[in-house]
Amino acid sequence: MKLSINLFLLLGVFCFIAATVYGFLTRFQELVGFPGLLGVGAMSFMLAVYLWLVDRNTGGVLPEDKLDGEIVESAGEYGHFSPWSWWPLLLGVGCALAFISMAIDWWILMLAAPVALMGLVGLIFEHSRGEHAH
Repeated sequence: MKLSINLFLLLGVFCFIAATVYGFLTRFQELVGFPGLLGVGAMSFMLAVYLWLVDRNTGGVLPEDKLDGEIVESAGEYGHFSPWSWWPLLLGVGCALAFISMAIDWWILMLAAPVALMGLVGLIFEHSRGEHAH
C-alpha cells in the first residue's frame, strides 16, 4: 500500500506542476485542460490521503505488499452482490442520460432524473420484499 500512496502523491505533484505550466503556456485562456489537470491532481492527493489513513489504521502489511504473499491471504468477504438484479442497469442508463444531457441539452436531464431515481430506489430496496426479503 505504501507504493500506491507514493505513486498517487507523485501523480498529484506532477499534475499540479503540469497544470501550472499548461496554464502559463495558454495564458489561462483554455478552460478545459487547466482545471482538468488540477482536478486529477486533487483527486490523486485525496486517494493518497485515504490510502495513508487506511494503512495507518490497519497497522500491518497487506498481502499484496509482501514479496512472498499468496493470493489466498487476500481471501475474504468483499461485500454482498445480487447477480440477478437488473436495477444497476437502470441506474446506469439514468446516469448515462444525465451525462448526455450535459453534451446535448438540459431538457434531457428531466428524462434522466426519474430513470436514475427509480433505479436507485429499486437498488436500495430490492432485498426488502418478495422472495429475497429479510
